[in-house]
Amino acid sequence: MKYTQNAINILTAKTYKGIGKAWIVKNLKGNESVETIVSLLNSNLKQDAPKITVDNFEFSKKQLISQISRFEDCYDGLLAIGDRDFPIYSENVKDSERPIYLFYKGDINLLSIENSKITVIGLLDPDDAIEARERKIVAEIVKKGMIIVSGLAFGCDSIAHKQALKGGKTIAILPSPLYNILPAKNKDLAHEIVEEGGLLITEYFDDFKSNMELSSRYKERDRLQALFCDTIILVASYAQDSSNRWKIFDKKLDSGARLAMGYAKNYNIPRAVMYDKNIDYNNPMFDLNRQLITEQKEITILTRNNLNNIISKIQSTKSKIFKSDLFE
Repeated sequence: MKYTQNAINILTAKTYKGIGKAWIVKNLKGNESVETIVSLLNSNLKQDAPKITVDNFEFSKKQLISQISRFEDCYDGLLAIGDRDFPIYSENVKDSERPIYLFYKGDINLLSIENSKITVIGLLDPDDAIEARERKIVAEIVKKGMIIVSGLAFGCDSIAHKQALKGGKTIAILPSPLYNILPAKNKDLAHEIVEEGGLLITEYFDDFKSNMELSSRYKERDRLQALFCDTIILVASYAQDSSNRWKIFDKKLDSGARLAMGYAKNYNIPRAVMYDKNIDYNNPMFDLNRQLITEQKEITILTRNNLNNIISKIQSTKSKIFKSDLFE
């Protein structure tokens, strides 16, 4: 398993009480000495709290290394802010929502800003017609050499990953450590993604301790789906009020897709939805799509032409990035 001392230091700092993403982003740029990190941690302590020593920190670091080493076959590496290959993403992100480290398995270079990435998300139980339409969209994206990002969930996420594997690359973002892939029934799909040159990433190296913590991790996963892409596409999703509107009470209908689309809006990531008013108007599976179209005029409704425009715009932006790099 590959990692730098910088990555282990940041991972260790995050384990101290009261230290979150926002504190790390504010105080550490990466590659600080242990002495500097310990000094900063001590400045965060209450006046009567016992001071952290360099020896304390080094002991905690050894414990962490021992913990993650037990599952090193499940990981290829760990990256943190300050590491050369840590991915670049939108600047319009709160400090508390910025990723500070990532565990990965597979080709980490897929996350590079040089690569064009489109996130495809949706509900857990799409019907056959929705699946067929999603497959066509993903096939077109992959044909243009773009990487598909999704969350390895059942339904639309799995469809996106599987279609991408037919000639392309895909990135799966997980709410769990890589030694305990969730959902467990998609473990084979996760392994196939890596075997076919794709990538698995997660912010977690330990298991969740409660259902509340797991729910929070899914929300964190949703934000990364929005963060690590050039455009996000919503295939289909129920809305928060779908249960009452359609009198469907036997299952949870509100999905993480709503959260991911909200994060994308906050991060200024272009958003698009699959929707045809002639056939989708009375389908509860498109409640969120209709809601977003009504409330947010900047949402793109996918058609063949609009999809091509999205792809062309991403390619044009990447080309400008490459040209500016050449002349720096």
